Amino acid sequence: MGRVAVFAVLLALLTWFLHRRLVRATGMPRRWARLADTVLVVLAVSTLIGVGSGEVFPTSWARPIGFLGWIWLASWLYLIPGLLVIGLFAGISRLRARRTDTTAEVDPSKRRTLQLATAAVTLAALGTAGYGVYEASNPKVSRIRVRLARLPEGFNGYRIALITDLHVGPARGVDFTRKVVDIVNSQNVDLIAIGGDLVDGTVAKVAPDLAPLADLRAPDGIFGVSGNHEFYADDGGKWLDVWETLGITTLRNSRTSIQHGGDTIDIVGIHDYTSPAPYEPNLTAALAGRDPNTFALLLAHEPRQAIEASEMGIDLQLSGHTHGGQMWPLRYLVPLQQPSVQGLDKVGNTVLYTTRGAGAWGPPVRVGAPPEITVLELVRERG
Repeated sequence: MGRVAVFAVLLALLTWFLHRRLVRATGMPRRWARLADTVLVVLAVSTLIGVGSGEVFPTSWARPIGFLGWIWLASWLYLIPGLLVIGLFAGISRLRARRTDTTAEVDPSKRRTLQLATAAVTLAALGTAGYGVYEASNPKVSRIRVRLARLPEGFNGYRIALITDLHVGPARGVDFTRKVVDIVNSQNVDLIAIGGDLVDGTVAKVAPDLAPLADLRAPDGIFGVSGNHEFYADDGGKWLDVWETLGITTLRNSRTSIQHGGDTIDIVGIHDYTSPAPYEPNLTAALAGRDPNTFALLLAHEPRQAIEASEMGIDLQLSGHTHGGQMWPLRYLVPLQQPSVQGLDKVGNTVLYTTRGAGAWGPPVRVGAPPEITVLELVRERG
Protein backbone atom coordinates (compact mmCIF):
# COMPACT_ATOMS: atom_id res chain seq x y z
CA MET A 1 0.00 0.00 0.00
CA GLY A 2 2.89 2.34 0.75
CA ARG A 3 4.30 2.00 -2.78
CA VAL A 4 0.91 2.77 -4.26
CA ALA A 5 0.61 5.91 -2.11
CA VAL A 6 4.05 7.15 -3.16
CA PHE A 7 3.22 6.46 -6.79
CA ALA A 8 -0.06 8.40 -6.42
CA VAL A 9 1.90 11.53 -5.47
CA LEU A 10 4.33 11.09 -8.36
CA LEU A 11 1.43 10.42 -10.71
CA ALA A 12 -0.30 13.65 -9.64
CA LEU A 13 2.84 15.70 -10.30
CA LEU A 14 3.41 14.19 -13.74
CA THR A 15 -0.26 14.64 -14.66
CA TRP A 16 0.05 18.31 -13.72
CA PHE A 17 3.12 18.54 -15.97
CA LEU A 18 1.18 16.98 -18.84
CA HIS A 19 -1.64 19.46 -18.27
CA ARG A 20 0.85 22.31 -18.53
CA ARG A 21 2.46 21.01 -21.72
CA LEU A 22 -0.53 19.51 -23.54
CA VAL A 23 -3.27 21.96 -22.53
CA ARG A 24 -1.89 25.25 -21.27
CA ALA A 25 1.19 25.59 -23.48
CA THR A 26 -0.74 24.84 -26.67
CA GLY A 27 -3.45 27.41 -25.92
CA MET A 28 -6.24 24.85 -26.17
CA PRO A 29 -9.74 26.41 -26.24
CA ARG A 30 -11.57 26.22 -22.91
CA ARG A 31 -14.11 23.55 -23.91
CA TRP A 32 -11.43 21.29 -25.34
CA ALA A 33 -9.15 22.06 -22.42
CA ARG A 34 -11.76 20.79 -19.97
CA LEU A 35 -12.20 17.62 -21.99
CA ALA A 36 -8.43 17.07 -22.20
CA ASP A 37 -8.01 17.60 -18.46
CA THR A 38 -10.83 15.14 -17.77
CA VAL A 39 -9.12 12.54 -19.95
CA LEU A 40 -5.80 13.14 -18.16
CA VAL A 41 -7.45 12.62 -14.76
CA VAL A 42 -9.26 9.46 -15.90
CA LEU A 43 -6.02 8.03 -17.30
CA ALA A 44 -4.19 8.90 -14.08
CA VAL A 45 -6.80 7.10 -11.98
CA SER A 46 -6.65 4.09 -14.34
CA THR A 47 -2.88 4.04 -13.98
CA LEU A 48 -3.08 4.11 -10.19
CA ILE A 49 -5.58 1.24 -10.25
CA GLY A 50 -3.25 -0.69 -12.56
CA VAL A 51 -0.31 -0.22 -10.21
CA GLY A 52 -2.39 -1.49 -7.28
CA SER A 53 -3.97 -4.39 -9.17
CA GLY A 54 -3.06 -7.73 -7.67
CA GLU A 55 -1.62 -6.19 -4.52
CA VAL A 56 -4.13 -3.67 -3.16
CA PHE A 57 -7.07 -4.17 -5.52
CA PRO A 58 -8.61 -7.47 -6.69
CA THR A 59 -7.65 -8.26 -10.26
CA SER A 60 -11.25 -9.21 -11.11
CA TRP A 61 -12.18 -5.54 -11.57
CA ALA A 62 -8.85 -3.70 -11.39
CA ARG A 63 -7.07 -5.51 -14.23
CA PRO A 64 -9.31 -4.38 -17.12
CA ILE A 65 -9.36 -0.80 -15.84
CA GLY A 66 -5.66 -0.76 -15.06
CA PHE A 67 -4.69 -2.23 -18.43
CA LEU A 68 -5.48 1.11 -20.09
CA GLY A 69 -3.57 2.96 -17.40
CA TRP A 70 -0.51 0.77 -17.90
CA ILE A 71 -0.46 1.56 -21.61
CA TRP A 72 -0.75 5.27 -20.81
CA LEU A 73 2.15 4.92 -18.39
CA ALA A 74 4.24 3.19 -21.07
CA SER A 75 3.65 6.07 -23.48
CA TRP A 76 5.28 8.43 -20.99
CA LEU A 77 8.68 6.97 -21.81
CA TYR A 78 8.40 8.69 -25.19
CA LEU A 79 5.85 11.44 -24.46
CA ILE A 80 7.53 13.21 -21.57
CA PRO A 81 11.03 13.51 -23.12
CA GLY A 82 9.42 14.71 -26.35
CA LEU A 83 7.41 17.37 -24.53
CA LEU A 84 10.48 18.48 -22.61
CA VAL A 85 12.39 18.98 -25.87
CA ILE A 86 9.49 20.96 -27.35
CA GLY A 87 9.29 23.06 -24.18
CA LEU A 88 13.02 23.74 -24.34
CA PHE A 89 12.87 25.01 -27.91
CA ALA A 90 9.73 27.03 -27.16
CA GLY A 91 11.45 28.64 -24.18
CA ILE A 92 14.52 29.54 -26.25
CA SER A 93 12.25 31.06 -28.91
CA ARG A 94 10.45 33.21 -26.33
CA LEU A 95 13.70 34.47 -24.87
CA ARG A 96 14.94 35.53 -28.29
CA ALA A 97 11.66 37.31 -29.01
CA ARG A 98 11.83 39.26 -25.74
CA ARG A 99 15.35 40.43 -26.49
CA THR A 100 14.33 41.87 -29.85
CA ASP A 101 10.85 43.19 -29.00
CA THR A 102 9.62 43.37 -25.42
CA THR A 103 6.09 44.36 -26.52
CA ALA A 104 5.62 41.58 -29.04
CA GLU A 105 2.53 39.38 -28.65
CA VAL A 106 2.50 35.64 -29.15
CA ASP A 107 3.26 34.87 -32.78
CA PRO A 108 0.30 32.84 -34.16
CA SER A 109 2.61 30.91 -36.50
CA LYS A 110 4.84 29.89 -33.61
CA ARG A 111 1.82 28.84 -31.56
CA ARG A 112 0.64 26.73 -34.48
CA THR A 113 4.06 25.12 -34.79
CA LEU A 114 3.99 24.32 -31.08
CA GLN A 115 0.55 22.74 -31.40
CA LEU A 116 1.57 20.60 -34.36
CA ALA A 117 4.78 19.47 -32.69
CA THR A 118 2.93 18.57 -29.49
CA ALA A 119 0.29 16.64 -31.44
CA ALA A 120 2.97 14.77 -33.40
CA VAL A 121 4.88 13.76 -30.26
CA THR A 122 1.68 12.66 -28.51
CA LEU A 123 0.52 10.52 -31.43
CA ALA A 124 3.98 9.01 -31.85
CA ALA A 125 4.17 8.11 -28.14
CA LEU A 126 0.70 6.57 -28.09
CA GLY A 127 1.35 4.73 -31.35
CA THR A 128 4.61 3.29 -30.04
CA ALA A 129 2.95 2.12 -26.83
CA GLY A 130 0.09 0.60 -28.82
CA TYR A 131 2.50 -1.31 -31.03
CA GLY A 132 4.33 -2.45 -27.89
CA VAL A 133 1.12 -4.03 -26.56
CA TYR A 134 0.89 -6.19 -29.67
CA GLU A 135 4.56 -7.14 -29.51
CA ALA A 136 4.34 -8.07 -25.82
CA SER A 137 1.27 -10.27 -26.27
CA ASN A 138 2.96 -12.75 -28.61
CA PRO A 139 5.92 -14.57 -27.03
CA LYS A 140 7.88 -16.59 -29.56
CA VAL A 141 10.24 -19.54 -29.19
CA SER A 142 13.95 -18.80 -29.46
CA ARG A 143 16.02 -21.91 -30.21
CA ILE A 144 19.59 -21.67 -28.98
CA ARG A 145 22.41 -24.18 -29.32
CA VAL A 146 24.83 -24.03 -26.39
CA ARG A 147 28.27 -25.61 -26.75
CA LEU A 148 29.71 -26.82 -23.45
CA ALA A 149 33.15 -28.27 -22.87
CA ARG A 150 32.31 -30.41 -19.83
CA LEU A 151 28.88 -31.62 -20.90
CA PRO A 152 28.62 -35.42 -20.45
CA GLU A 153 28.08 -37.43 -23.61
CA GLY A 154 24.72 -38.67 -22.37
CA PHE A 155 23.38 -35.10 -22.38
CA ASN A 156 24.56 -34.24 -25.89
CA GLY A 157 21.48 -32.84 -27.63
CA TYR A 158 19.59 -32.39 -24.35
CA ARG A 159 16.79 -29.80 -24.62
CA ILE A 160 15.67 -27.38 -21.91
CA ALA A 161 12.80 -24.88 -22.05
CA LEU A 162 13.50 -21.72 -20.05
CA ILE A 163 10.53 -19.71 -18.77
CA THR A 164 10.98 -16.46 -16.86
CA ASP A 165 9.35 -13.12 -16.16
CA LEU A 166 5.67 -13.79 -16.80
CA HIS A 167 4.72 -11.03 -14.33
CA VAL A 168 1.09 -12.11 -14.28
CA GLY A 169 -1.26 -10.24 -11.99
CA PRO A 170 -1.66 -6.52 -12.67
CA ALA A 171 -2.10 -6.57 -16.46
CA ARG A 172 -2.18 -10.23 -17.52
CA GLY A 173 -3.85 -13.27 -16.03
CA VAL A 174 -4.59 -16.94 -16.44
CA ASP A 175 -5.08 -16.75 -20.22
CA PHE A 176 -1.54 -15.50 -20.73
CA THR A 177 -0.16 -18.26 -18.49
CA ARG A 178 -2.13 -20.81 -20.52
CA LYS A 179 -0.66 -19.46 -23.76
CA VAL A 180 2.89 -19.86 -22.41
CA VAL A 181 2.20 -23.38 -21.13
CA ASP A 182 0.78 -24.47 -24.49
CA ILE A 183 3.82 -23.10 -26.34
CA VAL A 184 6.26 -24.85 -23.99
CA ASN A 185 4.47 -28.19 -24.10
CA SER A 186 4.47 -28.11 -27.90
CA GLN A 187 8.29 -28.11 -27.85
CA ASN A 188 8.58 -31.58 -26.24
CA VAL A 189 11.71 -30.73 -24.27
CA ASP A 190 13.56 -32.94 -21.78
CA LEU A 191 13.41 -30.49 -18.85
CA ILE A 192 11.68 -27.20 -18.01
CA ALA A 193 13.47 -24.48 -16.04
CA ILE A 194 11.60 -21.60 -14.44
CA GLY A 195 13.77 -18.59 -13.68
CA GLY A 196 11.55 -16.45 -11.45
CA ASP A 197 9.37 -13.33 -11.61
CA LEU A 198 6.25 -15.26 -12.51
CA VAL A 199 3.99 -12.86 -10.60
CA ASP A 200 3.37 -9.34 -9.39
CA GLY A 201 0.95 -9.39 -6.49
CA THR A 202 -0.12 -11.38 -3.47
CA VAL A 203 -0.80 -15.09 -3.23
CA ALA A 204 -4.42 -14.41 -2.28
CA LYS A 205 -5.12 -12.26 -5.36
CA VAL A 206 -2.85 -13.67 -8.07
CA ALA A 207 -2.17 -17.37 -7.36
CA PRO A 208 -5.12 -18.56 -9.53
CA ASP A 209 -3.45 -16.95 -12.55
CA LEU A 210 -0.63 -19.52 -12.33
CA ALA A 211 -2.94 -22.56 -12.33
CA PRO A 212 -2.10 -23.64 -15.93
CA LEU A 213 1.51 -24.28 -14.87
CA ALA A 214 0.23 -27.55 -13.42
CA ASP A 215 -0.13 -28.77 -17.01
CA LEU A 216 3.55 -28.33 -17.90
CA ARG A 217 5.11 -31.60 -19.01
CA ALA A 218 8.75 -32.68 -19.30
CA PRO A 219 10.13 -36.20 -18.72
CA ASP A 220 12.99 -35.07 -16.48
CA GLY A 221 10.92 -32.60 -14.47
CA ILE A 222 10.19 -28.92 -13.92
CA PHE A 223 12.53 -26.91 -11.69
CA GLY A 224 12.21 -23.32 -10.54
CA VAL A 225 13.85 -20.54 -8.55
CA SER A 226 12.51 -17.30 -7.17
CA GLY A 227 12.97 -13.91 -8.78
CA ASN A 228 12.93 -10.54 -7.07
CA HIS A 229 9.22 -9.88 -7.73
CA GLU A 230 8.05 -12.88 -5.72
CA PHE A 231 9.12 -10.85 -2.68
CA TYR A 232 7.70 -7.42 -3.59
CA ALA A 233 4.07 -7.83 -2.57
CA ASP A 234 4.19 -11.02 -0.51
CA ASP A 235 6.46 -13.55 1.17
CA GLY A 236 8.53 -15.24 -1.54
CA GLY A 237 8.53 -18.51 0.37
CA LYS A 238 4.73 -18.62 0.14
CA TRP A 239 4.94 -18.15 -3.60
CA LEU A 240 7.40 -21.02 -3.92
CA ASP A 241 5.01 -23.17 -1.88
CA VAL A 242 2.31 -22.37 -4.45
CA TRP A 243 4.66 -23.46 -7.24
CA GLU A 244 5.22 -26.78 -5.46
CA THR A 245 1.46 -27.47 -5.52
CA LEU A 246 1.62 -27.01 -9.31
CA GLY A 247 4.26 -29.72 -9.76
CA ILE A 248 7.33 -27.46 -9.85
CA THR A 249 10.36 -28.58 -7.86
CA THR A 250 11.63 -25.39 -6.25
CA LEU A 251 15.34 -25.08 -5.63
CA ARG A 252 15.88 -22.92 -2.57
CA ASN A 253 19.65 -22.64 -2.31
CA SER A 254 19.72 -26.35 -3.08
CA ARG A 255 20.43 -28.82 -5.83
CA THR A 256 19.34 -32.10 -7.28
CA SER A 257 20.78 -34.49 -9.84
CA ILE A 258 19.29 -35.90 -13.02
CA GLN A 259 20.42 -38.81 -15.16
CA HIS A 260 20.21 -39.04 -18.92
CA GLY A 261 21.87 -41.46 -21.29
CA GLY A 262 23.79 -43.05 -18.43
CA ASP A 263 25.36 -39.76 -17.29
CA THR A 264 24.57 -37.33 -14.46
CA ILE A 265 24.46 -33.55 -14.10
CA ASP A 266 23.64 -31.35 -11.11
CA ILE A 267 20.73 -28.89 -11.29
CA VAL A 268 21.45 -26.09 -8.81
CA GLY A 269 19.12 -23.27 -7.84
CA ILE A 270 19.56 -20.20 -5.66
CA HIS A 271 17.34 -17.33 -4.56
CA ASP A 272 17.46 -13.98 -6.31
CA TYR A 273 20.40 -11.64 -5.73
CA THR A 274 18.24 -9.12 -3.80
CA SER A 275 16.10 -11.57 -1.80
CA PRO A 276 15.45 -10.46 1.81
CA ALA A 277 16.15 -12.52 4.92
CA PRO A 278 15.75 -15.41 5.39
CA TYR A 279 15.90 -16.00 1.64
CA GLU A 280 19.31 -14.60 0.77
CA PRO A 281 21.04 -16.48 -2.07
CA ASN A 282 23.62 -18.95 -0.83
CA LEU A 283 25.47 -20.74 -3.60
CA THR A 284 27.99 -22.17 -1.14
CA ALA A 285 25.21 -24.01 0.69
CA ALA A 286 23.69 -25.20 -2.57
CA LEU A 287 27.00 -26.71 -3.69
CA ALA A 288 28.06 -28.20 -0.34
CA GLY A 289 29.26 -31.78 -0.69
CA ARG A 290 29.01 -31.77 -4.48
CA ASP A 291 31.47 -33.65 -6.68
CA PRO A 292 33.22 -30.81 -8.57
CA ASN A 293 33.80 -33.14 -11.53
CA THR A 294 30.05 -33.29 -12.19
CA PHE A 295 28.65 -30.83 -14.72
CA ALA A 296 26.62 -28.13 -12.94
CA LEU A 297 23.70 -26.15 -14.36
CA LEU A 298 22.62 -23.18 -12.22
CA LEU A 299 19.23 -21.48 -12.20
CA ALA A 300 19.63 -17.92 -10.90
CA HIS A 301 17.26 -15.09 -11.72
CA GLU A 302 19.79 -12.32 -12.35
CA PRO A 303 22.72 -12.50 -14.79
CA ARG A 304 25.05 -10.83 -12.27
CA GLN A 305 24.87 -13.96 -10.15
CA ALA A 306 27.12 -15.56 -12.78
CA ILE A 307 30.11 -13.69 -11.34
CA GLU A 308 30.01 -15.78 -8.17
CA ALA A 309 28.94 -18.85 -10.14
CA SER A 310 32.08 -18.70 -12.26
CA GLU A 311 34.25 -18.59 -9.17
CA MET A 312 32.52 -21.72 -7.84
CA GLY A 313 32.77 -23.98 -10.86
CA ILE A 314 29.32 -23.60 -12.45
CA ASP A 315 29.35 -24.69 -16.10
CA LEU A 316 26.08 -23.12 -17.31
CA GLN A 317 23.80 -20.49 -15.78
CA LEU A 318 20.27 -19.74 -16.99
CA SER A 319 18.82 -16.34 -16.07
CA GLY A 320 16.18 -13.76 -16.94
CA HIS A 321 15.36 -10.48 -15.16
CA THR A 322 16.56 -8.00 -17.80
CA HIS A 323 13.67 -8.36 -20.28
CA GLY A 324 16.23 -7.33 -22.87
CA GLY A 325 15.44 -3.78 -21.72
CA GLN A 326 11.71 -4.33 -22.47
CA MET A 327 11.21 -0.89 -24.03
CA TRP A 328 13.79 0.82 -26.20
CA PRO A 329 16.03 2.61 -25.23
CA LEU A 330 16.06 1.16 -21.69
CA ARG A 331 18.27 -1.73 -22.86
CA TYR A 332 21.24 0.68 -22.77
CA LEU A 333 20.80 1.09 -19.01
CA VAL A 334 20.85 -2.64 -18.21
CA PRO A 335 24.68 -2.99 -18.45
CA LEU A 336 24.97 -0.54 -15.55
CA GLN A 337 23.72 -3.36 -13.32
CA GLN A 338 24.06 -6.63 -15.20
CA PRO A 339 26.91 -8.32 -17.14
CA SER A 340 24.50 -9.43 -19.87
CA VAL A 341 21.37 -7.95 -21.45
CA GLN A 342 20.22 -10.95 -23.47
CA GLY A 343 21.49 -14.05 -25.24
CA LEU A 344 24.62 -16.12 -24.80
CA ASP A 345 27.62 -14.72 -22.94
CA LYS A 346 30.53 -16.02 -20.94
CA VAL A 347 31.44 -14.83 -17.45
CA GLY A 348 34.80 -16.30 -16.49
CA ASN A 349 34.46 -20.02 -17.13
CA THR A 350 30.67 -20.01 -16.86
CA VAL A 351 28.48 -19.95 -19.96
CA LEU A 352 25.53 -17.62 -19.30
CA TYR A 353 22.25 -17.45 -21.14
CA THR A 354 19.94 -14.51 -20.38
CA THR A 355 16.43 -14.74 -21.77
CA ARG A 356 14.26 -11.69 -22.49
CA GLY A 357 11.42 -13.48 -20.70
CA ALA A 358 7.87 -14.22 -21.79
CA GLY A 359 5.96 -11.40 -20.12
CA ALA A 360 6.43 -7.77 -19.21
CA TRP A 361 6.89 -5.90 -15.95
CA GLY A 362 4.42 -3.09 -15.31
CA PRO A 363 3.04 -2.01 -18.69
CA PRO A 364 2.18 -5.00 -20.93
CA VAL A 365 4.35 -3.32 -23.53
CA ARG A 366 7.58 -4.26 -25.29
CA VAL A 367 9.39 -2.14 -27.85
CA GLY A 368 12.48 -3.53 -29.55
CA ALA A 369 12.75 -6.42 -27.07
CA PRO A 370 10.21 -9.07 -28.08
CA PRO A 371 9.17 -11.64 -25.48
CA GLU A 372 10.61 -15.11 -25.74
CA ILE A 373 10.41 -18.63 -24.43
CA THR A 374 13.85 -20.14 -24.91
CA VAL A 375 14.56 -23.72 -25.92
CA LEU A 376 18.23 -24.51 -25.35
CA GLU A 377 19.92 -27.50 -26.95
CA LEU A 378 23.01 -28.52 -25.01
CA VAL A 379 25.84 -29.72 -27.24
CA ARG A 380 29.08 -31.33 -26.12
CA GLU A 381 32.00 -29.29 -27.44
CA ARG A 382 34.54 -31.50 -29.17
CA GLY A 383 38.28 -31.22 -29.02
